[in-house]
This record gives sequence, structure tokens and C-alpha cells, in this order.
Amino acid sequence: MIEDTAQVWIVMIVLGLGTFLLRFSFLGMIGSRPMPLWALRLLRYTPVAVLPGLVAPMVLWPTATGGETDPARLAAACAAVAMGLLSRNVFAAIFAGAAALYLTPWLLG
Repeated sequence: MIEDTAQVWIVMIVLGLGTFLLRFSFLGMIGSRPMPLWALRLLRYTPVAVLPGLVAPMVLWPTATGGETDPARLAAACAAVAMGLLSRNVFAAIFAGAAALYLTPWLLG
């Protein structure tokens, strides 16, 4: 038991240091120097690329259903995307997705 706990802490510390060093190599080395315009242009797309990568597995293969696709989660994702595109409002998209997530099982019975 003690070996398992120590191993978990060692892995967490090593991963934390690795994450810090990866970020520092890009952000810390640049310092206060201006970034090239091409890099700034590419960095604008980072959230747009990362967010679907985080959400898609939770929608398509949720652990709550044993990895089976769930109609309620698909409906919630579709409702959030549709509301986001129509309203351009993050909070409206979140509330539309949450409403669809809770209403879809009730409607499907």
C-alpha cells in the first residue's frame, strides 16, 4: 500500500514538472519579446481546437453509460452547438445543452 501511494505521488510530481517545463519552454523563454504575427494568428485557434477534443469523448463514449453513445448527451451537444451558433452567447449555449441533457430522457421516457 505504501509503495502504491509513493508511486502515485512520484508520477504526479514528474507529470507536473513535465507540464511546467513544456509550458515554460514556450512561454517563459519568450519573456516580454513580441511574438511573430504568424504565431499569434495560429494561437487564436487553440481553444477552438482543444475544446472539441475534450468534449467529444464525453459525448460519444461517456463512462456513465459504459462507453455506449447516449441520445441525451448527443441531443445536449447538438442543442449547445445550435444555440451557440444562433445566439453567439456562451451562457445561452450552456443552458440550452443543460436543458436538453435533462429533458431528453424525460421526453424519450
